Amino acid sequence: MSTDARVAVTPGIARLHASPGLAGPGRLGLVTNHTGVLPDLRPAAPALLEAGARLVALFGPKDRLHGTGQAGESEAAQADPTTGQPVHDTYRCSGERLDKLLVDSGVDALVYDLQDIGARFYTYVWTMFDLMVSAARTGVRFVVADRPNPLGGLVSEGPLLDPAWASFVGRAAVPVRHGLTCGELARHLNTSAVPQVAGSASDLTVIEAVGWQRAMDAEATGLPWVAPSPNIPTPATATFHPGTCLFEGTNLSEGRGTTQPFEIVGAPYIDARFAPSLAELALPGVHFRDLRCVPTFHKHAGRPLRGVQLHITDREVSRPCVPPSRCSPCCSSCTRTTSTGAPRTAAWRGPATVTSSICCGGPTSCGAPSTRATTRCRCAIHRRRPAGGPATKCCSTPETSRPAATPSPVAKADAVAAGVVRRRP
Repeated sequence: MSTDARVAVTPGIARLHASPGLAGPGRLGLVTNHTGVLPDLRPAAPALLEAGARLVALFGPKDRLHGTGQAGESEAAQADPTTGQPVHDTYRCSGERLDKLLVDSGVDALVYDLQDIGARFYTYVWTMFDLMVSAARTGVRFVVADRPNPLGGLVSEGPLLDPAWASFVGRAAVPVRHGLTCGELARHLNTSAVPQVAGSASDLTVIEAVGWQRAMDAEATGLPWVAPSPNIPTPATATFHPGTCLFEGTNLSEGRGTTQPFEIVGAPYIDARFAPSLAELALPGVHFRDLRCVPTFHKHAGRPLRGVQLHITDREVSRPCVPPSRCSPCCSSCTRTTSTGAPRTAAWRGPATVTSSICCGGPTSCGAPSTRATTRCRCAIHRRRPAGGPATKCCSTPETSRPAATPSPVAKADAVAAGVVRRRP
């Protein structure tokens, strides 16, 4: 473990490295990627082997074991060149297929060590959930080597997910910004959701992060920041992600293809009135700076955009889930004429062309405290329309103010597979 005085927190993986027995007896599988490092930045897998842990397999999540995949990319099973251990790809693997993967791997316990960013739709925690379900069904123990929530643990924001729209960007009813560490979330899910799917809770152990306090953000922990995925390069990105990621469901750019993803919102049709209009909202703890940029890939690639960059001015009072719902009216009133055929105003992205977007919804979809108790978000992951099948549709108004929606067959099947919607007899 690091002796650096600046490190205020000892993560669970560092405690496991010092005492491999914390994971219990038997053969261990490590669920990890490039974020699975000790405080001195040594990769966890080889360090655990050197410490005498009986590690026999590695399991990689979305974005690949080494974090090289862009959104929606993964990798085929292979051997890790550093440790020689087999690598099992868990991305988009659940149900019986994931059960078989665990059984075939020969592990007695899974150790989960991934850096989450505190947003419901960041998929690492749902990799954890799916593995907890399979571990419960196959008799494999589950160990979470806990890490701090980089957003801190004092605030939760946003509505609960409507279980009818469960998917890999949300398997269970937790807020958009949940305010929990992975270990805390694992304990919650193990009592509230895992038994509904697996029939029983998993045999769960949490190796807690020593020294973490709920008021600590990423910088206060003293731990080195390792970008969890290519589009979360900095703690600032993680701070804005629970809010600006919601723009993925629109034709506005959320900054992918720039050096500041999720800190930027813009489009070819936005004009100079956008930043002043947002400033007039006087949202606490955030400043909207007028910005021009040209994304190199993703939405509007190669086209000049006008928009804003979000800057945190007071982390304690800022609420990242609020700006998206307040930005939408400003988008409609701050547009200009564009070239023929180009969008001239903010709009939802068509589900036939979007494979992994999350809609931002209407005024209550970000979960104002007055509506969170009675309004649940029906937002779901968009999918490419299957041949001959219906298109999925996202919500733009709260459930309480519109007729009940019927989930698409694709979304319903996902929910049934996740166990959050029961099949009718």
